[in-house]
Amino acid sequence: MPQFITDALTWLEWSNPVSLWWGFLVIVSGLNILFWFFTRLILRRATVHAHERNLLHIMIWLSAAYVFGCAFRSVLPRADVQRLCLFDTWFSSVLIGRSVATIAELSFVAQWAVVLNHLAKATETRLVEKISWLIVPLILMAECFSWYGVISTRYLGNVIEESTWAVTYTLIAICSAVLFPKFKGPLKMAAGVAAVGSVLYILFMVTTDVPMYFSRWQADMAAGKSLFHFADGIHDLATRWTVSHNIEDWRQEIPWMSLYFSAAVWASMALCYVPLSKEKLHRHLKLQS
Repeated sequence: MPQFITDALTWLEWSNPVSLWWGFLVIVSGLNILFWFFTRLILRRATVHAHERNLLHIMIWLSAAYVFGCAFRSVLPRADVQRLCLFDTWFSSVLIGRSVATIAELSFVAQWAVVLNHLAKATETRLVEKISWLIVPLILMAECFSWYGVISTRYLGNVIEESTWAVTYTLIAICSAVLFPKFKGPLKMAAGVAAVGSVLYILFMVTTDVPMYFSRWQADMAAGKSLFHFADGIHDLATRWTVSHNIEDWRQEIPWMSLYFSAAVWASMALCYVPLSKEKLHRHLKLQS
């Protein structure tokens, strides 16, 4: 193994919690990639009409953007505003990582929009159909605030971003609850799991994630922290990163990253299995529907 790689991995030891956490992320991401290829193989063999096959292709490639994007961010994790990372490489820069995250997150919410829109049309549920058109613009707005936060290093951007994600999943939870009684069998169970999972995610966001960023914003304001203007911020996020393998620097980042790069990725791949063809959806509908 080249010396520079050996030197970069000297911190990997059983006594270092950050080392164990990073190992967990890498293993989970590797398994997620394998499962994505398995999912793609299954869906390619599905017998559907041309229009429905196009939808399957859209879903699987949107999922690919999320699965591979999260895998990249798992191998090279970073805390954006702090410019914190595990490896001393330009690929750990916030400019690269945030760009990958933006594409991945928009792809993920687009999956939700496609699924909700088709289930809404199959069940003639106008509320769900309207929400399906709303969630992508909401997350596009969230991404803008995320970029504002990482460029300026002002955590207020992250507060608004994460709050918008919580609102978006509140809408997804409502859609799942509305669709739940309209289906039977596995699709009914899937709607129930989506509703419960969304509620758990919302609880995590409002009790842990959003308060974390809010407290950081308040602390920076109290300390009179100097913020970056746009040009300086862009230069900073493209050229500055701080390598740390200390658990104290990563302690608050570990919970959300662990859930994000595991459970959220599983949700992305699960969405690919929601039947979008009219024939398959009809078999899942309750007779009175």
